[in-house]
Amino acid sequence: MLQPAPLAKVTIRSVEVAPLFGESPKGGWSAEIKPEDSVHSLIAVHTEEGITGLGSVFTDGRLVQAAVQVLEPLWRGENALEPERVSEKLHQNTFWMGRGGSLTHAISGIDIALWDILGQALGQPVGRLLGGTYRTRVKPYCSLLMEEPDLMREVISAHRDRGFQAFKIGWGPFGRRDSARLDEAIVRAAREAAGPDAQLFVDAGASDAHWPQGLKWAMRTAHMLENYDVGWFEEALRPDAIEDFCELRRAAPIPIAGGEVLTRRQAFLPWLARGALDIVQPDVTKVGGISEQRRIAWMADDFGVKYVGHGWNTALGLAADLQLASAIPNSDLVEFIGGSPYLDGIVAEPFQIDGDGYLRIPDKPGLGVALNPEAVARYTLDASVLFAPR
Repeated sequence: MLQPAPLAKVTIRSVEVAPLFGESPKGGWSAEIKPEDSVHSLIAVHTEEGITGLGSVFTDGRLVQAAVQVLEPLWRGENALEPERVSEKLHQNTFWMGRGGSLTHAISGIDIALWDILGQALGQPVGRLLGGTYRTRVKPYCSLLMEEPDLMREVISAHRDRGFQAFKIGWGPFGRRDSARLDEAIVRAAREAAGPDAQLFVDAGASDAHWPQGLKWAMRTAHMLENYDVGWFEEALRPDAIEDFCELRRAAPIPIAGGEVLTRRQAFLPWLARGALDIVQPDVTKVGGISEQRRIAWMADDFGVKYVGHGWNTALGLAADLQLASAIPNSDLVEFIGGSPYLDGIVAEPFQIDGDGYLRIPDKPGLGVALNPEAVARYTLDASVLFAPR
């Protein structure tokens, strides 16, 4: 029996932004987040046909709202079933306004939402539409702010009890007090709490303001981390120091990771071609969305560089990372912020870690997750814009 022909066009009616406030987890930044700050925003793309797609942006909501307004002549009336073409149209026609900044971040959220719409319209999970399903579950690593050693043990232990079997500790006092003894004590405490069989990663957070350390510190620290079986050393150097990254990668005894502040695929090419990284970490909520993230992941694969998406964001960002993880051959980890209400606290069905320490990748149409309207309303001024067009 013949099935009805699929929709040829789903028309974008509006794009709405809901900045999140009040519960962003501490990042360890020099200028720490305050309750009134917004560093994450949710995006909804509404269509004339009644399908709504959702996305996430790792940027102040005021900037995202302004960017969506600037982009409106380009997205209004477009076909939501063509995410790569529409997103590239937004990029190509706004280069002159500043390539790679807040406009690119906002396009990321729109692109994620368009893929969500395409999946819903076709009745398929986004991962399958990206080319195929390599896995149905993936290991999350619990991403935590570094603390003083005793507290570090407590924090790791609490999340280990939840079922996590991989951890990343980052920022906090690490590298910021010019104390090698403190740095090592924090890592030692984390390893003791995680246990000998857990994966452990370390993020210096050198994209913080006025990062004080350089190549020699990174070299010494990499050798210290090797003693604690650390799986990678992330953001060990300032994010523009490509020469130092190349040298560090050649000399370090453990893998070197980075790339979370880069945007658009073009920015990643010199880092991959010159061998600056063992692990590349684009952020789907900043880099240009799923369309760009997929291209970067496959480009990295061609250079023999491992792809692990950076995911210090929301449930929708994690949902996008999970779909990408299903569609990239060697993608075996996703980042999961420990204790953030913007993850489990805003979805209808909280993410569940199985007995092996893995997350199931949603196989429902689109991103495969649904928001809880009442929960979202606790963190934004007008959650209704995400669920119904104005």
